[in-house]
Formats: sequence, C-alpha cells, structure tokens
Amino acid sequence: MLWVPQMKGGIMIWAILALLGVPLWLCAIAILVLVLRNRGLRKRAADIPMWLRVDAKSRWHRGHGLWVHDVLAFRGSPAAWNEALVWATSVTIRELTPEETHKFRRLDGPVVGTLAVADGPAAEVVTARQHLPLLVGPYQRPTTNVGSTS
Repeated sequence: MLWVPQMKGGIMIWAILALLGVPLWLCAIAILVLVLRNRGLRKRAADIPMWLRVDAKSRWHRGHGLWVHDVLAFRGSPAAWNEALVWATSVTIRELTPEETHKFRRLDGPVVGTLAVADGPAAEVVTARQHLPLLVGPYQRPTTNVGSTS
C-alpha cells in the first residue's frame, strides 16, 4: 500500500513537468528560429550594418539595411522590432562631428550618410567606412577611366 501514494505523486510530478516543460521547449525553439532567421538576414550579399536616425530629433537605432532600387529597407535588432523604408532621392556623405565621434567610437572609421527623403525630413545613417560603397548604393557616381582608349 505504501507504493501506491508514491506512484500517484510520481505521476503528478511528471504531469507538472510535462505541462511546464512543453511551453519552455516551444519558447526555446521559437527563440532559436528567431536568432537563425536574423542571422540569415545579416548574411545577405548587400547587407549594411548601420545606425539609422529618421529625423534630427529622434534617437539612433542600430540594425541592418539593404537598398532596393532607391528605397533603403532597414531592420533593427530582433528585440527592437522596428523597421523602416526610406525612399531616398540622394545621398551625401560627411565626416562625423566630435560629439558623434564619441558616440560611434567603436566603429572602424565611421562615416555619416545623409539621405534626402522624398516625403519627409532627411534621414541619417552611420556605418563603418568599409561599407561606404554599399551605403551610397544606387547614387554612386560611375568611375571614369582616365587614359582609356575606348
């Protein structure tokens, strides 16, 4: 008779673990899928790691961008859940001010791109100098070969 209460208690523990364990496994799988999908987005060919500020009074948002024709598609880090589509008409590049240099000191040679937006205030993008050709995107001026004979 002593083993019957232990068996019922054992079943109860397994039932509690099953009820709590399944949602934890589902949460773990969902987080894993989110991380792997975000990694896949960061590994795109024309991906630009950047900081974006949509107007001069807002804060900087860290994330990744991609040019699609003349629209810069931006996606923040997965926990931020912020995305933006910026329809740019031109891009101008400038060096950082001393205040901005301190904020972006961890970037390797940071540069600022100011995007003239078709339907609103100018947006600013900061990225490392190595990503400058991708940042300029469709507004890159073609290089001329001096001395070519064609």
